[in-house]
Order: sequence, then structure tokens, then C-alpha cells
Amino acid sequence: MARSLLGKLLNAAPVPMAPRARSGALGLGLGGTPAGDAQANMAAYGAVGTIHSIVSLYAQMTGRPEWKLFRKQPRDGRVRYSTTDQGSDQRTEVVAHQALNVINKPNPFTSRPVLFETGQQYLDLTGEGPLVVERDPRATFPVGLWNVRPDRLEPVPHPERYLAGWVYTSPDGQEKVPLGVDEVIFVKYPNPLDPYRGLGPVQSVLVDADSSRYSAAWNRNFFLNSAQPGGVIAVDHKMEDDEWDEFQERWMSAHRGVARAHRVAMLEGGMTWVPNAMTMRDMDFAALRNLSRDVIREAFRMHKVMIGVSDDVNRANAQTGEEVFSNWGVVPRLDRWRDVLNSQFLPMFGSTGEGVEFDYVRPTPTNREQDNAELTAKANAASVLVSAGFDAAAVCEVVGLPDMGFTAPAPAKPAPAPALPGETGADPAEQNALPWAPFRLDDTWKVNGNGRMAGSPR
Repeated sequence: MARSLLGKLLNAAPVPMAPRARSGALGLGLGGTPAGDAQANMAAYGAVGTIHSIVSLYAQMTGRPEWKLFRKQPRDGRVRYSTTDQGSDQRTEVVAHQALNVINKPNPFTSRPVLFETGQQYLDLTGEGPLVVERDPRATFPVGLWNVRPDRLEPVPHPERYLAGWVYTSPDGQEKVPLGVDEVIFVKYPNPLDPYRGLGPVQSVLVDADSSRYSAAWNRNFFLNSAQPGGVIAVDHKMEDDEWDEFQERWMSAHRGVARAHRVAMLEGGMTWVPNAMTMRDMDFAALRNLSRDVIREAFRMHKVMIGVSDDVNRANAQTGEEVFSNWGVVPRLDRWRDVLNSQFLPMFGSTGEGVEFDYVRPTPTNREQDNAELTAKANAASVLVSAGFDAAAVCEVVGLPDMGFTAPAPAKPAPAPALPGETGADPAEQNALPWAPFRLDDTWKVNGNGRMAGSPR
């Protein structure tokens, strides 16, 4: 109880998050230290085509949307009526703020799209996308953001305050730069084995990625090594070093390489050729690479149409794949960056960072049929509500339309009843043409003997 209370007072962890004695890296990864894992994962980006295609697409789409800053509304005033932000967002946009300046131009060498694209690339490859904050010595707020490689940034855990800071290692490994807690924005996918490090999708499929890379390398070496599987040359006696070197050099010069494929091998006395029992068909590398590709796609939750696989794709499932990619792939990544900007970046601006929040322009796939159907449904709903007597501006807010000064058409006046015969304005010829036209009875009308009325109108 005492430690928990002290932790609250010192803004520290209520329980130990790091060992009191620490030696070396804290890494709890499956493949060694965090730095070694991160390097292997980033190397897979340039070695496995499926990983490159998926990671680059996610990174580009994450860096594309525009970011805006809004003034927060009171909790009871933040009302959203429609399913889209267009026309129903109650927030007020802030167009001038230092945080906006930093996001739109993080540093002299990086633009806003590149900042988020690079950070997302690191996130999907290593589970970590750190940003180093640049501050003006004459000011207290940030003036720049820099992407840094995750493998060069090492946390410094604290047994009571959770984190004491960071240590950045220069590319040549000769310089160690200490960084404070407020000098690093550490974006990460949570790692269940290590509270200080991240865990990305590539770590979960690194073995399959290696299998795909080794399959490609084996196919390449197949053509470099005589374009045939290897074998064994059996000798009936022990060869001396000079004899062995001479034989190996002669064999390589005569049979290695695609240009020397299918040459007849000539062996000297006592030597026999034992072929390799494993053939290219037995290895089935094509199926192995396809299996690895599917496993990698599943780890990233990527629809195959988004990486150019179109063997069984039609317009319907291609459009569905694009929508799934946007809603379940890009949007969650943007949500993570929005949370980081609002919870870690804006507080660095002190009082000017209070009461405002970042948000992005939601990316949605182009679907003109759906857009037209939505617009028609909103317009019809607005017409019905306004015709019922509701305020036009409030109706537009509810259905998600901009206030266009919409007014209901005036109700049509009922047609006047036709004048009866004998009344002013009646047309006798027209009235006589209507067999159902009513007549007035007076004392001149009589009932004759056959039950019919006879007489003349007044």
C-alpha cells in the first residue's frame, strides 16, 4: 500500500517493472537482443518480396491522409448524429498552432507524409517506430521530429519510475547519446514478453520469411552450380591435399555454371558418381513459396488482391478487399498514431496543447455507387423531416448534410369544387356533359307515374 501511494505521488509504477540490477540489454525477444531482432526484421524488407509489398503499401497509405487540429467540445456538446464526419462533426478546426507546424514540416529534410510513412515502416517491421523530439534551447516546446532506427535506441529502465530515459547509439557504434523521457516519442505494438519493447507482425512470421528467402536462394544456386542437383564422388583411397585440390579445381572448371550444364563427367580410376536422390520436383519450392506468402499475408491481415494476386479475383471481391484493407488495416494504424499525437506529443506544448486534439481525414475507397445511394437517402430523409415541420438546419445536421438553406415546398392548394348548375360561373354546357353532376330539387320537380322525376331546374 505504501509503495502504491508513493508511486502515485512520484508518477511512478506501483510495482517493479525492471530488475534492480541490470546488465546488458533487457531484451526478452525470441531471437536474441532487441537490436539483433530489429536488424533481422528490417533486412527481411529487402529480401522477401511479400513483406516488401505489404509493408510499403501500409506505410504509404498511413502517410497519405491529411492531419488536422480541432478544438475539443464540452463532453455534453460533442454530438455526432450521422455515420460520417461530413456535416456532423461538432468540433472547431484550429488552423494556427505550433504543433501543426511541426507535424506539417517535422524537420528540414522530412515532410509530413514521409514522417508517418517511415515511422509506420519501422512499426510493421520491428513493432517500434520511435521519434526523437527536437527542442529549441530558447523555448520549451518541440520544434521538430526525427525518425530513428529502433535498433539504435535502447530503453533505460528504472526499478521505481518505470523508465529513466533512452540511450541512442550512433551508426558507427562509437557514440552513446543519452536522451530524456520527454525527448523520445516511442510508438510501438505492445510486446507481451517485454513492456519496454515492441512486437510487430514480421517477428511472428520470420521463420516463414526465411523459408521463402532460402527457397529463392536455393533456386538461384541451382543455376549457378551446373544447373543440376549436387552429388557425391566416391574415391576408393585417401587423397593427399595436393591431389584433392587439383581434382576439385578441375571439376569446378569443367562442370560449374549454366554454360557447362549437361557435360559428360569423366572420372579417373577408383572414382564413382553417386547422384543426389533429391530432385527439384521433390523440393516443390513453388508450393513452399506460395505457402510462405499466404502465411505472411495472414500475419498482416492483408487481402491478396492488394498485393497483386489476381488468380481468382473479380470486381466484387476486389472492391471488398480494398474496403477491408482500408477499414481493418489502414484505419487502426492511423488510430494508433492519433493516440500517440494526442497523448504524448500535444502535452509537450503545455497549456497551448490543452483542449485541442489531432485527427486525420479518414481514407475511404472510391465507390461512386455507394456515394450516390448515400446522398439520395440523406436527401430523401431531409425532405421528409423538413416537410414534417422540423428546422432545416437541424435536419441537415442530423442526416449529415451541410446546411444548404433547405426549405420544404409549399403544400399544393386543393382544386375548387365545380359550380353547380344555376350558380354564378357555372358552364351549363360543361355541367350537362357530366352525367354525375348534382341537381337541386325544388317545387317544380314532380314524380311521374313511372317513378321518375320530371320537371326542370330552377
